[in-house]
Amino acid sequence: MAVNLIEPTHVHNIEGVRLATASAGIRYAGRDDVVLIEIAPQSNVAAVFTQNKFCAAPVILSVNHLKVCVPHYLIINAGNANAGTGQQGMNAAVATTKAVAEFTNVKPQQVLPFSTGVIGQVLDASKIETKLPALAENMSEDNWIPAAKAIMTTDTVSKAYSKKINIAGKDIAITGIAKGSGMIQPNMATMLSYVATDMEVPNKILQTLLTQSVSQSFNAITVDSDTSTNDACVLIATGKSQTSYETLTSEEQDQFKHALCWVMRMLAQAIVRDGEGATKFVTVCIEKASHLKQAKAVAYSVANSPLVKTALSASDPNWGRIMAAAGKCDDSDLQLSDASLSINGVSIMERGELTANYTEQAGKQAMQADEIEIKIQLNLGDVQHTVWTTDLTHEYVSINADYRS
Repeated sequence: MAVNLIEPTHVHNIEGVRLATASAGIRYAGRDDVVLIEIAPQSNVAAVFTQNKFCAAPVILSVNHLKVCVPHYLIINAGNANAGTGQQGMNAAVATTKAVAEFTNVKPQQVLPFSTGVIGQVLDASKIETKLPALAENMSEDNWIPAAKAIMTTDTVSKAYSKKINIAGKDIAITGIAKGSGMIQPNMATMLSYVATDMEVPNKILQTLLTQSVSQSFNAITVDSDTSTNDACVLIATGKSQTSYETLTSEEQDQFKHALCWVMRMLAQAIVRDGEGATKFVTVCIEKASHLKQAKAVAYSVANSPLVKTALSASDPNWGRIMAAAGKCDDSDLQLSDASLSINGVSIMERGELTANYTEQAGKQAMQADEIEIKIQLNLGDVQHTVWTTDLTHEYVSINADYRS
């Protein structure tokens, strides 16, 4: 049911990053569910992880490993989150990293584990270990799209985007994959995302670029307001283009940052377009707020409102639900007496008053589109923030009611 989202067919390879997939039967029969990513020496790696206090064992282990050294391998499994599994779960994550390390002749700290799927079930690390020979045999720079498919859980479409730009006379490539469909309101990134570039970027700068781009992409989406236990976003810079970010002009650096943000934003929006049961892709744009915290609060209050989301599903122009959701924010500076509201360009409120020529028919027609922009101008300042979300359908309930069965 993905909204205007199609399967990717081609992305740019990133020199210095090789990937392989295999079927380990962790939860899904007859499909690949394990990915091994090899990162060339001298690369730099940055990452952000879920802020959920009930985070999974692989998240804890990856954070600790990143404090010690730059990773050389990423091992990812779908179908089992290895979250809420106590010491057994940590033992499984450790066993996985040790198995990869021994097989590839690196230190265990140079392996980062990632898991996604059902919470509360211990991961059988031996299923991954037995697939290491097959993974090693199939490593290729051309396996981004198979990897995007292998990390899927309730996703209906795999997600991969890529961009090539010319900077300082050199072609620079950026490629990323992501998975996610439900349990989506990241408090750092999305469920899982891996992005790589052949630009040479020092690690401290790479972490800053990742944090900045995530704030404009993965941290601006919501399907159901639930932050996953396993969220992770990794940014890899191999340096194989022989072009250094530090030597670029400020304009060239901006060009690279814009390209990186584009890839991140497209991946984040793809998650929303493939939101569980989604039939609408919804942009909630808050303009003229007094400060960013206020703009974000209003945007997420509207985007996460079950009443707003069900009205969107029914194409019901019940705009009162939108303004009520905006007004419930706990913000002493927030006033809506002078606010304006439009849906897909149809003006409904202007400066706190119903637009004179607004009709229910015009509102209904605007709500029938599969891509909808809700714009609220608070008229309190000059700050804006945009969040992307979905409608709430019967299918979402069915998917999550049946997920463990």
